[in-house]
Amino acid sequence: MAGSASEPGLAALEEELTCSICLCLFSSPVTVPCGHNFCASCLELSWAGLSKNFSCPQCRATFAGRPQLQKNTVLCRVVEQLQGCAGAEAEAGAGAGAGAGEEEAAPTPVYCDSCLQAPAAQTCLTCTASFCAEHLRPHQDSPAFRDHQLCPPLRDLQQRKCPQHNKLFEFFCSQHGSCICSLCLLGHKLCHTSPLQLAKANAESALKKRLMELHNQSERAARAMNTVKTNQSQAAETASRKKDLIRSEFSEIKVLIEETENQTLKVIADEEKRVCNKFDYIYGVLGSKKNEIQSLRDQIEMALTEGDDILFLKRAAALQRMSTKEAFIPAIEMDQNIILSAYQSAINLKEAVKLATAPWREKRAEAKLPLGKPKHPPAAPPNKAFAGKKPPGPQHTQKEKIPHQTQATLQWEADTKERKKPVKVAPTPNPAAAVSSKELIDSFLKKSREELLQYAANITLDYNTAHNKVVLSEGYTRMSVSDIPMNYNNHPQRFTDCSQVLGFQCFKRGIHYWEVELQQNNFCGIGICYGSMNRHGPESRLGRNSSSWCIEWFNCKISSWHNDVEKCLPNVKATKIGVLLHCEGGFVIFMAVGEKHNLIYKFKTQFTEALYPAFWLFSSGTVLSLCQMKQ
Repeated sequence: MAGSASEPGLAALEEELTCSICLCLFSSPVTVPCGHNFCASCLELSWAGLSKNFSCPQCRATFAGRPQLQKNTVLCRVVEQLQGCAGAEAEAGAGAGAGAGEEEAAPTPVYCDSCLQAPAAQTCLTCTASFCAEHLRPHQDSPAFRDHQLCPPLRDLQQRKCPQHNKLFEFFCSQHGSCICSLCLLGHKLCHTSPLQLAKANAESALKKRLMELHNQSERAARAMNTVKTNQSQAAETASRKKDLIRSEFSEIKVLIEETENQTLKVIADEEKRVCNKFDYIYGVLGSKKNEIQSLRDQIEMALTEGDDILFLKRAAALQRMSTKEAFIPAIEMDQNIILSAYQSAINLKEAVKLATAPWREKRAEAKLPLGKPKHPPAAPPNKAFAGKKPPGPQHTQKEKIPHQTQATLQWEADTKERKKPVKVAPTPNPAAAVSSKELIDSFLKKSREELLQYAANITLDYNTAHNKVVLSEGYTRMSVSDIPMNYNNHPQRFTDCSQVLGFQCFKRGIHYWEVELQQNNFCGIGICYGSMNRHGPESRLGRNSSSWCIEWFNCKISSWHNDVEKCLPNVKATKIGVLLHCEGGFVIFMAVGEKHNLIYKFKTQFTEALYPAFWLFSSGTVLSLCQMKQ
């Protein structure tokens, strides 16, 4: 604003466009509710750290909350125009000065307060006025002005006066952070005050020290940033190397598993080829036998057309001496030991992998627990009561089998499940849901056997669950009780106390129907159970726990059992029992199969695990057969 003061209009406009906080032209001016304008940055600094009691720095008007500051675009344009005019005058002055020399245009001089024409030579702080050389002479010559304090020309002397006492500021109060006059000292007796020059020197020293500290902090921050970047790049490089190594290890694991899979499948394929070759040989022998029989038939037919009695009798005698044997099919079966050994090797490999990855799966499961849900305590030491539990596996299709697990894994999951067993609480009745469920069950009870067969499931028996006295035959579809132990191999899924066996198939969803024929004696039980049901102790018997549901025949007595609660049922004479399981509907129906299905009993609950067909045989001579139905 070099030349703006030379014109009264621009000088007055400059004064109006000056921020009362920084005493400079407005920079991004904003307007407060009382109407005063300030630089946005100055006002932000003035209100910094305040949460209430916001006030105008000029008129001290207070506001209830922090005002929403909006940029005063009109003032912005006026300031820009004023700066443009000043810039033009400054360029003109610079051009004129360049013709005379290389000196830049001097700032606007301070004029003498006596003549108002000549530039001031010095300013008297005692008189609070500036004087040119002519009017300054009395201060230099007269002893009366000897004590007056002279200094280079200064502007805005009114700003250097105390507004209360109209005296120049001579001291600085560090406690209040303000300049004061000599009369203000009375009100600042307890404050630490110092002359302005000394305060300025102290402030300059403190700021220089602070500047040096900030410089050092900036350098330390820069070094720390470089260190972080270096550590980050090193961590990324280390992680990349480790990931490559882990990928390599897993690739080798996959190759080993694939090699084991190929070898296991080759064992089955070789056994299949051996059996198929036998069948091909027998098929060829039977073909030759058929041709021989056909040839004999042709000869007999030719003999019957012979008209000569003598020749006919000769041929007939010869043909009668020729004999043929019935076609015989020898028993050819795949070696079950080879099949089971191959299958068991696959299971063992899977269980070894599961056991090795169990810690990772446990950590992932704990990480997924919602906030506030307590984690389960570590599993208790193994005990006989839970030694054979079969934990629920993943969802299986109809012809899949829940994988057998190692004893350690079974024990851990069995104990975990025991701890998680919920307390029995009476459910809140839902009339609408009860009506819907009842209608669903009634709709299935009204279906004919042909309609139910669309849900037919061909069940086979699981050798690894059969009690030591349960005999399996006819392709694992017939079960009976033997007085002599079968010496089955030990298996964690095998029943040890009750003569029971489970089906090979498990059901997690959908609708399934199977039929069981009671062939001899009526000392048996038919039902369903969870895979986690106990395999040892009295609780392993069907219906004597919360994990199984069954119907029992004891001579003429029929009972339903669940959770060790018995309910006697009306006697139904039937030799074939149909079982309908609706996983989503949460019910299982037992019915007598005949011309018309008769309901024996139905269980309604909410299934939470995969379900297995289950069978109990009480005495020797009891025989149950699974009906194989076309689907």
